[in-house]
Amino acid sequence: MSRLLIKQKVFSWTDTYDVYDEVGNPKYYVKADFFSIGHRIRIYDKATGSELGIIQEKVLRIFKEFEISINGISQGIIKKQFSMFVPKYNIDYKGWRLEGDFMQWNYTIYEGSRLVVNIDKQLFQWGDTYVLDIVDPVDELPALMVAIAMDAAKCSENDNNRNTFM
Repeated sequence: MSRLLIKQKVFSWTDTYDVYDEVGNPKYYVKADFFSIGHRIRIYDKATGSELGIIQEKVLRIFKEFEISINGISQGIIKKQFSMFVPKYNIDYKGWRLEGDFMQWNYTIYEGSRLVVNIDKQLFQWGDTYVLDIVDPVDELPALMVAIAMDAAKCSENDNNRNTFM
């Protein structure tokens, strides 16, 4: 099992996150492009500076949709589903499914009956801080990318300046 701590930088022009391992060592760096149509968020290896993946919001969609690519290869789509009262998302990646309270940032991702990751928001922190408890280290980067995409979706939902229908 591995644990990641995602800390959003408070004073930044774009969404920027530092990601730490369970002992507090910097592991990933996440930065949104300043100029892009829809969110485009890049994940970098903190040690080497190499780009590992991109989260790209698909525009001109009725519901929010994000494509996840690792090393330039599309891995899956996160798509908002129609729901009357609470947001629901479908993850088209290895049969993953999201359960829990997305709006309160306490949710779990499963692959079939296998637990993949628990994602929780820490309260009373300076800036948004999330904890990911990932069962299999192979799922670490995709789980991080899903969590960042979900944060982007939630931020878009709260953004009154956007003219898209959620």
